[in-house]
Amino acid sequence: MPRRRDHDFFWYERTRPREAKGGIKAQSRRGGFAESWWGRRWLEVLESFEIGERLARGRSYARKGQVLDLSVAPGKIAAKVQGSRPTPYRVTIAMKPIPAASWKTLGAAVAADTWSAARLIAGEMPEGLEATFRDAGVPLFPARLDDLKTDCSCPDWSNPCKHIAAVYYLLAERFDRDPFLLLRLRGTSREAFVALLGEAGPAPAAEPPAAPPQPLAADPRAFWQGRPVPADLFGAAAVPDAPSPLSATLGPLPFWRGETGFAEAMARATAQAAPAAVRMLLGERPDN
Repeated sequence: MPRRRDHDFFWYERTRPREAKGGIKAQSRRGGFAESWWGRRWLEVLESFEIGERLARGRSYARKGQVLDLSVAPGKIAAKVQGSRPTPYRVTIAMKPIPAASWKTLGAAVAADTWSAARLIAGEMPEGLEATFRDAGVPLFPARLDDLKTDCSCPDWSNPCKHIAAVYYLLAERFDRDPFLLLRLRGTSREAFVALLGEAGPAPAAEPPAAPPQPLAADPRAFWQGRPVPADLFGAAAVPDAPSPLSATLGPLPFWRGETGFAEAMARATAQAAPAAVRMLLGERPDN
């Protein structure tokens, strides 16, 4: 049934949810949800609509696994949440998709920033993407509460009710693992958006002519010795200033027990190993 706003009042008897079997349990067991900036930003935007107290009602539902099913389609989220009644409640959250013409504008804007485009293709949401969407006149996140059309079959008239709020929290963790789900919610798929980046990008440079094949050396020792690596080949190598795209794509790992996050630990290891690897390729002895 449609959700009422804050000024509406509807009393209902508080009940305890039935135990859900096989539900989707949040990876966060305590504290805040989401680790990526875009997952946290999703919740920050919702809390900015002054629904923080009602939003928090869904935390326990998300952590207990009361959400049985959750799917994201262009412009729509559908879920089933086990409440106090035998039949799970049906939750839908709709957000107006971005028009096709605006997606082309966004593709050209993102393609102009090669570093951001590379990070996006690698599965990581660049920090400047929210501003890119805003400058194009199509916010990446909801601009106001009315941008989200919600519905739940439960008798609670609050907006959001705890069932909708539980879905909001699980969405933040889903966005952590796959930022393209956020774009899917806005109306496009990963493949379609990457294709837009390719269409808007510069034409590829002509490939240089291939070098003529060289015969193998007759001396086996010369073959295995190889040739020295030119010093200027790796002279411009630099340690990346962002976590490994692969580790960022994996998202939070449930078995990780380190004091720091997995992505941060991998970034530190990369920063320590990269200089030694470059020196070895140049034929130098790595530091002890």
